[in-house]
Amino acid sequence: MNSMENREVRGADRLVLHSLAGALALSALVHPTLLAAQQARPATQSSANAATSGRPATGIGPEGIATRSAELPTVAQSASPDPTTTATVDQNPVTFGPAADRDALPLDESLGRQNMRETRLDDVTAARIRRDALQAEDGTGIRLGTLVLRPSISQKLGTERRKTGNANTDRTFSETGLKGTLTSDWSRHELNVGAEGAWQETLSGTESDKPRANIDARLRLDLAEDTIATLSGSYSFSREDNDDPNAVSGARVQSGVNQFGGGLSVERDFGVIRGSIAGDVTRFQYSNATLSNGSILQRSDRDRNRYSLSARLGYELSPALTPFIDGTIGRIDYDEEADSSGYRRSADLYGVKTGVAVDLGEKLRGEIAIGHEQQTFEDGRLAKLSALTVDGNILWSPREGTTIDLALDTSIDPSTTAGVNGATIHRLTANLSNDLRTNLVARLTGGTTFTRYDGTSSASDTTAYLAGAGLTWKVNRYLDATADLTYERTNFETGSHNSTVTALVGLTAKR
Repeated sequence: MNSMENREVRGADRLVLHSLAGALALSALVHPTLLAAQQARPATQSSANAATSGRPATGIGPEGIATRSAELPTVAQSASPDPTTTATVDQNPVTFGPAADRDALPLDESLGRQNMRETRLDDVTAARIRRDALQAEDGTGIRLGTLVLRPSISQKLGTERRKTGNANTDRTFSETGLKGTLTSDWSRHELNVGAEGAWQETLSGTESDKPRANIDARLRLDLAEDTIATLSGSYSFSREDNDDPNAVSGARVQSGVNQFGGGLSVERDFGVIRGSIAGDVTRFQYSNATLSNGSILQRSDRDRNRYSLSARLGYELSPALTPFIDGTIGRIDYDEEADSSGYRRSADLYGVKTGVAVDLGEKLRGEIAIGHEQQTFEDGRLAKLSALTVDGNILWSPREGTTIDLALDTSIDPSTTAGVNGATIHRLTANLSNDLRTNLVARLTGGTTFTRYDGTSSASDTTAYLAGAGLTWKVNRYLDATADLTYERTNFETGSHNSTVTALVGLTAKR
């Protein structure tokens, strides 16, 4: 074969090789996901080899071969372990730089988490805060180191019509609200902080502002594989309603209720046995009331501390079903030995309940329990106050985009009336949320509250009803438009019934 023929053969060979190389490059451009999946495994090896040999590590991308320093992380190294995600490569530079700014990435709380353990026993408030954080839209939030802050501010305009017997009162008001969650993104332990508050200003009509605030913080510490400790703190403020039996009749401004709380719980698994012990301290502090003539009535004789110690034991029949029994002992101490009527209302408290916790994943989870609680007062003139308790919280999602939150609660409310020990309050609430469209959410709310007194004081019994509907239009990821309509009615055993209709429209800015 002469030289001319050799050159033709070599030229044909080079043409075939170039064609194959071009096809390979085209395949890499058309199917980058396959290339990223292949690149993810050898990236760690090539980096280790480069570190030991002193040679720069290389990686193959759609542009061809790219050289990088051994110290700089590659996209493959920082990629999520989630098999449904793929690595991405910058199309312009040929060298790899540091990882992208985390603030510019979607804030999916499940990514990068090595420990997703949740407190299992009796932790309704923490569960709600965690749901609020995890259900936030991708891309929202401000990253503060290893914490993610999701704040929002709302401004609403409302009208309220109140009917008491045959008398009607109207008012127009503005309401400004603040809300936020702060959630950790740690490999171990977890911090959740939730806060919300609103204050009103009457623009016209009868003044009846109702400020409120609530803060709840929980720090979960993973002490060992089967042991969890939780530190908690809370604060809430509300103003007593005129319908409350403990409210001052005819007052221009009712007393404000400040409630401070703190606690520590330790939870441990012993195989199929689950146990926990918790201690809590709650402080109730009341501000003065303003009477209709402008004078001030002190309410400090109601200030008190509540101390409690509880233990729970559960048996795991299956991962989805855990029956349990719970016992509580405690003490209620008033700042003043006797109230304004001369009664010593400090008391010992005892409680026991049994129930079942259910965990069927995102579709259905919660717990429900039935039990007995009693308070024994220092003053022998006050009868022992006891109540059948029903408590629980169920979160049900029958289909994607629809959630139903049911809550049952029983509490004992001490009285301020001479000779009356107090009342048992049973409360049932239900909240339905449904995504009509991706940017339109409908909400329904319903509730009933039964307040029952002992013996001859039953004339003060009340039954309250609540019904509400609302819409949220997500204008964009930073702005929501809301509209709400609620109806409340309180029926008294004796006396005139009353009802209130409230309508609100507003905007909510969030980050």
